[in-house]
Amino acid sequence: MAGRNKSGGRKEPLFGLAAAMHDLRLDAKDRIPAGEDAPKKATAKRKPVVEEDDDEPAQREPKPQPKSRPAKGNKRMSRSRVGLSFGRMVYWALVCGLWGVIGLVGVVVWAGAHLPPIQSLEIPKRPPTIEITGLDGSVLAQRGEMAGANVALKELPAYLPKAFIAIEDRRFYQHFGIDPIGIARAVVTNVLHRGVSQGGSTLTQQLAKNLFLTQERTLARKLQEAELALWLERKHSKNEILELYLNRVYFGSGAYGVEAAAQRYFGKSARHVTLGEAAMLAGLVKSPSRLAPNRNPEGAEKRAETVLAAMADAGFITDAQAKAQIAHPSVTVKPAGAGTINYVADWIGEVLDDLVGQIDQSITVETTIDPKLQATAEAAVIDELAAKSVKFNVSQGALVAMTPDGAVRAMVGGRNYSDSQYNRAVTAKRQPGSAFKPFVYLTAIEQGLTPDTVRQDAPLDLKGWKPENYTREYFGSVTLTQALAMSLNTVAVRVGLEVGPKNVVRTAHRLGIASRLDPNPSIALGTSEVSMLELVGAYAPFANGGLSVAPHVVTRIKTHEGKLLYLRQADPPTQVIEPRNVAMMNQMMQETLISGTARKAEIPGWVAAGKTGTSQDFRDAWFIGYTARLVTGVWLGNDDNSPTKKATGGGLPVEVWTRFMRAAHQGVPVAALPNTQGSGLVPTLAQITSQITAPTAPAPAPAANYGGGRSVTPTRTAARPEAAAGLDGWLVDRLFGGQR
Repeated sequence: MAGRNKSGGRKEPLFGLAAAMHDLRLDAKDRIPAGEDAPKKATAKRKPVVEEDDDEPAQREPKPQPKSRPAKGNKRMSRSRVGLSFGRMVYWALVCGLWGVIGLVGVVVWAGAHLPPIQSLEIPKRPPTIEITGLDGSVLAQRGEMAGANVALKELPAYLPKAFIAIEDRRFYQHFGIDPIGIARAVVTNVLHRGVSQGGSTLTQQLAKNLFLTQERTLARKLQEAELALWLERKHSKNEILELYLNRVYFGSGAYGVEAAAQRYFGKSARHVTLGEAAMLAGLVKSPSRLAPNRNPEGAEKRAETVLAAMADAGFITDAQAKAQIAHPSVTVKPAGAGTINYVADWIGEVLDDLVGQIDQSITVETTIDPKLQATAEAAVIDELAAKSVKFNVSQGALVAMTPDGAVRAMVGGRNYSDSQYNRAVTAKRQPGSAFKPFVYLTAIEQGLTPDTVRQDAPLDLKGWKPENYTREYFGSVTLTQALAMSLNTVAVRVGLEVGPKNVVRTAHRLGIASRLDPNPSIALGTSEVSMLELVGAYAPFANGGLSVAPHVVTRIKTHEGKLLYLRQADPPTQVIEPRNVAMMNQMMQETLISGTARKAEIPGWVAAGKTGTSQDFRDAWFIGYTARLVTGVWLGNDDNSPTKKATGGGLPVEVWTRFMRAAHQGVPVAALPNTQGSGLVPTLAQITSQITAPTAPAPAPAANYGGGRSVTPTRTAARPEAAAGLDGWLVDRLFGGQR
């Protein structure tokens, strides 16, 4: 039955789908308010709901929005968004991590691909040791990366390997070659210190680096080091790895392995080192060059205290032992001297390849070096420089002493080997100054002149070049003997031009000078550079009767097992100077020590000869002198070729030479220079008298410190009374009167 609605209108009944849809319509009170999870009781009076007709749009009154209270639905949405963001972060973190792992694996594979096949890797043989011995058989120096013998782990005191474990790899016996805990600890420490203050490498990694890799610090090298460490741990036991490490690690000062280091620093075998010495050795590994105890004893001792504390912390020693050792250190370090024998060792290293080829086994090199003379030469050079280097602005010196047949007995290549390894006796080439003049006068004598030949000492102008004497004085007519003894430059240049510069060069090369010489007028003043070794070798024929000389230091080379690899054969004698000419040159150069520029050079009881030299602007000071037993050259100057404060050949070099030669000739039977019998080298009283009474050419009086090779504009010309008095007054004054 039809009914009416509330408005009074007729309400028709509905059937079927329409009825069903009508029953599904929601009343206002059935609706769930927006933003709420469930219907709640109204807290305010509800307004009447007006039903809508199906045919008319609903007209609703707008609902007031809440003022400040946030809806719970918004909170859920925020939580949802946070959850989504976190999920995305986790996702991308996993993606990036996966790619990172892939990249790391790729790098590891790449690093491994650049290694030799693991199955073909072997512990490399120890590099050969080169042991250098002196004339008396004593060991002078050692060369090679492994200077010490292998020492078995069981032969060492227990605290020695423990010292290395305590300071370098506390977990050595727990890890598998790589220590993740140690790496993490190092990372944390480095972050806290804002720098690299601790490393994470294990002893195995360090061994791998020393055996197979370079010292470069790259990621690829670090990865290769880790891979090789794993291989070493699989291939060898822990004790084998530790023993290899102790016998291969570098300890500074050229010492590789604990045995070499103990011998170098303490003068004993590693088998007998004390606890303090073991701690000091272990401390060197961090920075061997900086902490070497013979160079930095304070730094080495402080580092040893750190090692002792680490040993106590690890339980290897007691706290009482550590404190007692720190409070009363018992380490005695061998002092580090100037080490000039190392210049000889370096020179030997340069010639070994020519003598025996590539060295693949340990060898002993027997030399001509006399350890006593080497020590004397070293002291002479160093002491002279220590006393007078500042006064004369001289920073370096060199000395070479050899027998007349060329066997080098002593060589000093510089003031201190640890400061500079540059060998000024072999490698450096300098202007010899007047020390080159003997080759000029020998050429003249070979062309018919004699020691008594007279030439003019007077100003000279060669197309604007005006060589002059050291004192800027000229003495007129002088003999060649006087000119050489007094180092008169104008006479040397005149004689050089007379015999021909090319002939002078030929003479110098014939006697042993190997350097290039320019055949120009200034060659007479020693303007072409030569090395000390070749200059001393070129003087040797004057001391041995005119025979050619090849300076040498190696006599025999053999393996440690005794196999002979090289034996020096005596050079076939070649006469490069006629004996008669040798006698005349010795007579002339002996006068240099008697009345000339080297009057301070005197060896009691011995006949000696030689020549001083001073290069232009006093840059080089030389003296080359010899007896029948020894030929010795001394050079003093500066590496940067800067001028000295008027250091001349007759000054510092003569003093060094005299000190060395006097010591070298003590207890040696006296011998005369060759070919001097009847040559007038040692005049008799009748000869002296005849020279006093016989009129001859005027001659200059002796004057000290004449230089050579100086080419400046003359400022004055002076004549001295002795020049006018002639040879009579000069000879009487020289023999009986005194010095000038």
